[in-house]
Amino acid sequence: MQNAEIDMKPIIAITAGDINGVGYEIILKGIADSHIVEICKPIVYGNPKIARQHAQTLSDEFHNLQFNIISSPNEAKDGRLNMIVCYPDDTPLRIGESTPEAGKASFASLDRACRDLKNGLVDALVTAPINKQNIQSDNFSFSGHTEYLTSMFGGDGKESLMMMVSDAMKVALVCNHTPISKVPMMITEDRILRKLTILNKTLQQDFMIRSPRIAILALNPHAGDNGLIGKEEQEVIRPAIAKANEQGILAFGPYSADGFFGAGDYVHYDAVLAMYHDQGLIPFKSLDMNGVNFTAGLDIIRTSPDHGTAYNLAGKNTANPESFVHALYMAIDLLRTRAESTQINANPLVIEAPMRPERPERIDRSQLTFLNEK
Repeated sequence: MQNAEIDMKPIIAITAGDINGVGYEIILKGIADSHIVEICKPIVYGNPKIARQHAQTLSDEFHNLQFNIISSPNEAKDGRLNMIVCYPDDTPLRIGESTPEAGKASFASLDRACRDLKNGLVDALVTAPINKQNIQSDNFSFSGHTEYLTSMFGGDGKESLMMMVSDAMKVALVCNHTPISKVPMMITEDRILRKLTILNKTLQQDFMIRSPRIAILALNPHAGDNGLIGKEEQEVIRPAIAKANEQGILAFGPYSADGFFGAGDYVHYDAVLAMYHDQGLIPFKSLDMNGVNFTAGLDIIRTSPDHGTAYNLAGKNTANPESFVHALYMAIDLLRTRAESTQINANPLVIEAPMRPERPERIDRSQLTFLNEK
């Protein structure tokens, strides 16, 4: 499917995530927009009974939801809410709680969707939030979606990049879900250069930025103060930037994170490479809690809302679906952009590219509560 003509309606696999969180709510609210089924064929990987139980917590318009139950993406119908059943009806639902059964259901949904993606039956993957603890098992021993997907689709040593995308900023990470105590040993010249290379390529290929400018953050306060507070900037980060520059990558820094974001300097760059999770995601989410988590560097396309299971909001009809909707539209945009990039590189004389689907007006957030990870 990934090599199909870009004017065809793509099939998007949507995993339901943790059944006790807000996954079903944001999916149902998001797909309720009729524009979605006009530009793609969505398939939810979950269970119709569980979905209907969540629908009962929403407004009346959701109470009589009808799903087109299919056994393969090939059976997906245009204009319908398609669903592939991944776990049994008697899976216990405990809205707002973390349970082992929810973890098993999360994995069953993710596993089936990934197999269909690997077999070329769907075009892209959008994942609802999982609980990183209750999903752990012999089949899933990863710190998150990004690491699992890298193991599934990163053959031949291909590496991925965790990237957060919004209208305000693009942030990528050298270290994803790494404990702070282990971050310094993970900050190596080679690792920074590898992540920079992936980021530069995805900005060109997926976002059509010909010569992207990338800001690199320092690890230590005040960028190490010339070695007084830390030597990683001098001994590791600066040499990595110099090598990237030699390879034609427009990388700058390292910049002290507090001053960089406090002064708004991020607006002068196409993306920011942060050293670790909170260094990049705290300013990103402070600016926009409705961004998208994008797994860059892989041949497949996967996006996700930039929030967690939000157990504290589950079942209250207050979950904001905007981040999920952005993730869905971004997956479709990326499919088209990659196809356009391939065409342009294959034939530089091509100057016209197919139109991307128009996005609807932003969702009215005045009556909705932001999603915060519990």
